[in-house]
Amino acid sequence: MVSCCVAWVAMLCLGAEGGKGAFVAEGKGYRFDTGVVRGKLRAEGKSLGLTGVVDAATGTPVAGGAGLFSHYRLLDAETRYGGGAWDWASESRLLGDGAVEAKWTADEGHPFDMGAVYRWKGADTLDVTTSVTARKDLKGLEVFLASYFAGFAESLVYVKDGEKAAFVRAVQGGGDWQMYARDEKAAEVIADGRWKRPPNPVDWRVMPRLARPLGMRRDAKTGLTAVVMSPAEDCFAVSTPYGEEGHRSLYLSLFGRDVKVGETVTARARLVIGRGITEEKAVAMYEAYAEEMRR
Repeated sequence: MVSCCVAWVAMLCLGAEGGKGAFVAEGKGYRFDTGVVRGKLRAEGKSLGLTGVVDAATGTPVAGGAGLFSHYRLLDAETRYGGGAWDWASESRLLGDGAVEAKWTADEGHPFDMGAVYRWKGADTLDVTTSVTARKDLKGLEVFLASYFAGFAESLVYVKDGEKAAFVRAVQGGGDWQMYARDEKAAEVIADGRWKRPPNPVDWRVMPRLARPLGMRRDAKTGLTAVVMSPAEDCFAVSTPYGEEGHRSLYLSLFGRDVKVGETVTARARLVIGRGITEEKAVAMYEAYAEEMRR
């Protein structure tokens, strides 16, 4: 009992004092310094993810202007809900363990509530859990989780290669905008017309099937690698422009399923940033993550 109390007090102190792996309230948003990366979450209270992220060792920028693990487009088979969650008013609070919870409340333009919890699992590892509660029936709900990098000109996605699996580079010959679906049903969701809706419609080229919802971007200059992943049941596609294209982005399409009115669904995702992450290590990281999520 004593040891449990000590652990709880330490966790509270971590959130309050801003130890490694905790978010710290700063104005309307939060700051963080994990020892690997530092930056801000929801800067100035905006409905964004991690922005101003830099490599703690060198100060080199890691995140592009639109940030990392930011909830962007909100889609279903019938509607695009606003420009994205970036434009949807939200509120947030710091949790006792140093995580941050954000909430978007249903309104005239958004027939669902959405929430997200950002938590540092380790100095190089961020977990985000996204939940949606439907206020009307939603067909093929998609929450597009976006990451934009500074540099990181090589983009790779983990796909099926016959009976095997391998990372493939997203090169310009494959199209400007490439989406890798989990299966045939997911490919049908992608092609149902949702991405034709303004603003900024995208003509995705549907690529080989995913082996796992796993992608990575690498920066040759700094040696940094960013890896994004999600459990297969939570993510139906990984997408990216070709590596050198100016957005330098990587996306996870969460959910991809029908949600009945009053139903709450949850999707999980992880971002890892570090050096020395080989393709083999990224796969091993994913398998360990998938096992962790099954517990």
